[in-house]
Amino acid sequence: MTEAALIEIGSPELTAAINPYGAELTHLRDAEGRELMTNADPAFWTGHAPILFPIVGGLNGDTLRLDGAHYTMGKHGFARRSSFAVVEHSAARAVFLLEDSAETLAVYPRKFALRLTYSIEGATLAINAEIENRESDRTLPASFGFHPAFAWPLPYGKPRAEHRIVFAVDEPEPLRELTPGGLIVAQERPSPLEDGRTLRLRDALFEQDALIWDAVRSQSVRYGAETGPQLRVDFADTPMLGIWTKPGAAYVCIEPWHGIADPEGFTGVFTAKPGVFEVAPGESKTCAIQVTLER
Repeated sequence: MTEAALIEIGSPELTAAINPYGAELTHLRDAEGRELMTNADPAFWTGHAPILFPIVGGLNGDTLRLDGAHYTMGKHGFARRSSFAVVEHSAARAVFLLEDSAETLAVYPRKFALRLTYSIEGATLAINAEIENRESDRTLPASFGFHPAFAWPLPYGKPRAEHRIVFAVDEPEPLRELTPGGLIVAQERPSPLEDGRTLRLRDALFEQDALIWDAVRSQSVRYGAETGPQLRVDFADTPMLGIWTKPGAAYVCIEPWHGIADPEGFTGVFTAKPGVFEVAPGESKTCAIQVTLER
């Protein structure tokens, strides 16, 4: 990650630090200063919570097809490797802005503004992403995703093996699988959830990459050990969910998405890609999550 001065916000119950490079949440700490995010061990992954825009996942051949032309774009898009302007900063709120540029227009031919607002009230961190279409006569097709990596185990003395993720409602549908190159395969994966809602975390779940719900019913999950403090993640605006780690790592990612990787062999236009939304000229779309520390 590129070094930059971190922007800090907080309340008596929770503090956060955000890197303007990528507008990426890098620290989330409780009132006692205990870290709730990944340790970013380079042996596994140095990310913390990248912002995924204008795609989620990978494109077949890294190729985006739009307006009769082909463009090259890497996995998860360019926002996570872009410098955002800090346009507002107060004790409990910070706003970051990324606008189109010659560099973005060369790979994504749309004028846009992406605003990330981080705010803390009590024990809740809210992250709001506003995607604005600055085109006068064309829609803005895009996907968007959050990718926060939380400490596994959480810093409350419970063993790693006791941690679980519990969905708000039953999730009976099978999951999607990825090719080694990161594309969605047609074959589905049986759900690993116990009682329809509970994912007991273990490294073996992630030997074939992320767990992917492409039509998640829940709008929130709780993460942690069965007793003691937990994190509740709310994601009413995103219809897909990924959960991921690398076996042995000290983090687990809970990733609400509005978008997904290309299906294997996909050669269609970007607007036909699963999970892509289109924002009308001059309009905006918002995706938001809230992370609450429940004691």
